[in-house]
Order: sequence, then C-alpha cells, then structure tokens
Amino acid sequence: MPNEILIAESIGIIAFAMSGIFVAIKEKLDLLGLFIASFLTALGGGITRDIIIGKAPISFTEFLPTTLVLSVITLTLLFKLHKRETLESHYLFILCDSVGLISFSITASILGIEAGFNFVGVMLLALITAVGGGVLRDILLNRIPLLLKSDFYGSIAMLLGFILFLLEKLNLINNVTIIMVFIFGIALRLTAYHKKWQLPTL
Repeated sequence: MPNEILIAESIGIIAFAMSGIFVAIKEKLDLLGLFIASFLTALGGGITRDIIIGKAPISFTEFLPTTLVLSVITLTLLFKLHKRETLESHYLFILCDSVGLISFSITASILGIEAGFNFVGVMLLALITAVGGGVLRDILLNRIPLLLKSDFYGSIAMLLGFILFLLEKLNLINNVTIIMVFIFGIALRLTAYHKKWQLPTL
C-alpha cells in the first residue's frame, strides 16, 4: 500500500476507533463491548473493501491497524473518557466521525481506481468502506445506522468517489489534489451537520 494511502488509512482508523468508543460510552457498554464497537467501526469497512477488490484485508496481514485501535482504546481508558456519558454529542464525536468518513472514502476511491473499477464501482466502494464499519456497529447495537437517517453522510462518500474518479481521468490526482479533496469533504460534512442538511424523506 503506497505511503499516501497508508497515512490516510491510519487517520481513518484512528478517527473511527474514537467514534466507535464514543458510541460505546453512549450505549453504556462494558469493556468488551467497547472493544468490539471500536474494532468494528474502525476496521469493518476496510475489511469489506479489501474483500471486494480481491486482496487480503490489511487488518489481517499487517499489525498497524490493530495496533492503532488498541492504542486509541488504551488512551481512552487511561484518561478515563469511558466514564463520561455525554461524549457522543460532543464536537469530538462529529469531528472524528467526519475525519474517518472522508479518509476512508478517499482511500477506497483510490484503491478502486487502481483496481480498474468504473465510476459507479468507485463511488460504491467509497460508500461501503466509509460507512461499513459504522453500519455493522449500529446493527449489532440495534441502532438505526446513521447512513439511513442522517444528513449528507453516505452521499458525501459517493461524491468524493466521483470527484476522485474524475480527477484520475484528467490526470490530476496527486498529493495536493487529494489534500484539497480531504479538506472539501471535511468542510462539507461539518457544514451539513451544523446546518442540518438532509436528503428528502418519504
């Protein structure tokens, strides 16, 4: 995995591990529940992505993903964040969730492009990777996944997949444009959250 993708993947894992912990705290899970929620949120989407593109999941072949999640959990316990019950509504939860969403959308899009996927495949791979872990976590906790009820959440992942696919066709994918896409994605997600933008409901 190229260094740029590895960095983005690591950022996504750390951010989603934190958001998984915040949900576990909100649901008052025990220590095992906290571990499961964090691991599912951080690694579930990436594992699904790697299976789709036909490669061994990086979480199963490298120590870094598991080490990152364990480090986040350890720091949470050391600083006793698990004793605070209002963290999910805290700005840190929204920020971590947004960073994880955008990071995984970007890595999935690039890997999908490298695998030869068309624009629909790239967009769907970005969506599955970005929301897969959170959906698995929410199903396990009997919660309605954020993907199905919230603002431009999954839509942002698909939009970033389309943008990156277009940039690739224009031979414009490089570190600068990837950073620009990352900043745009974070800004769009946070703006959608604060302004409560939503897709039409039935």
